[in-house]
Amino acid sequence: MTIGKSSDRDNRRSSDASSPAEPRPAGQHDTTIGRTLAEARLAAGLTVDEVSSGTRVRVPIVHAIEEDDFSRCGGTFYARGHIRSIARAVGADGDALVARYDEIHGTEPVALAPVSTLDARRIRADRGRPSWTAAMLVAIGAVVLLIAFNLVSGKSGGAAVGAASSPLPSPSAPASPGDTPAQPPAPASSVAPIAAAPADKVTVKLVADSGASWVSALDGDGKSLFQNNLDQGQDQTFTDPKQIKLVIGNGAAVHLYVNGKDLGPAGKDGQVVHLTYTPGDPQAG
Repeated sequence: MTIGKSSDRDNRRSSDASSPAEPRPAGQHDTTIGRTLAEARLAAGLTVDEVSSGTRVRVPIVHAIEEDDFSRCGGTFYARGHIRSIARAVGADGDALVARYDEIHGTEPVALAPVSTLDARRIRADRGRPSWTAAMLVAIGAVVLLIAFNLVSGKSGGAAVGAASSPLPSPSAPASPGDTPAQPPAPASSVAPIAAAPADKVTVKLVADSGASWVSALDGDGKSLFQNNLDQGQDQTFTDPKQIKLVIGNGAAVHLYVNGKDLGPAGKDGQVVHLTYTPGDPQAG
C-alpha cells in the first residue's frame, strides 16, 4: 500500500512538471506604471523635487504615482494628466503609460448629447446654482440708474436755485456761453465686447492673470484641444462651431472671455470648474 501511494504522488508531480505554464493575462506588463516612471527618472538623473518643479505636480503625488498609488490624484482625469506630465519630464512614453493606465483602471468616455439635451441640462444647472453673471449685470444696472438719478436730481435742484437767486435775463441781452447747463455724460455700457467674435461659432479665451491652473478643453466632437498647465501670464483661445467644454483646476487663476464678452474669473481659489459654452450669449452649462 505504501509503494502504491508513493507511485501515485510521483505520477502527479511528473504531470504537474510537464504541464505548460499558464499564459499571462492580456494587458499585464513586466513593469508597472510607477516603476517605469521611477526608472526613467533615475535614468535621466532627476530627483523627485526636480520633477515636481518641472511639472507642478506636488511631491507627495509624484511619490504616490511611482508607487502605483493614484488615489491622491483626484480622479482618473487628473491621473492621466499627471502621468503625461511626469513622463514628458523624465523622457518616457506618456501615451503608452496612459493607455496602460486605462487598461487597468478603465476610461471615462465623453458622452456627446444632442443640443436639446445640453440646453435642458444647462437650464437645470442654472436653476440649481446662483447665476453670478445675472447678479453682476443687475448690480451694474442699479449703479447706472443711481448715477443717472443723481445727475437728473442735481440738474433740477441747480436750475431751481438759480431761478430764485438771480433775475431773468433781458430778452435783448444775449445769453452768455457760461449760462448753458452742462450735459451729463452718457452712461457707459454695462457689458462691452472685448473683440469681434463670429456669431455662428463659440470663441473662448482663457488668460491666467492671477496664478497657474491645469486646463482641459474639448471641442464639439469631444476632441481634445488643450490639456496642460496654463502658467501665469499665458493665454489660450479656442473656437468651434458647436461647443467648447472646459475643466479648470483653479477657477480664480483663469479669466474668461467668451464670444467677445468678459465673464471675469472662472471660479474661486482652488475650485475645480466644469464649463460648457455654445455660440451666442455666453451662459455656462
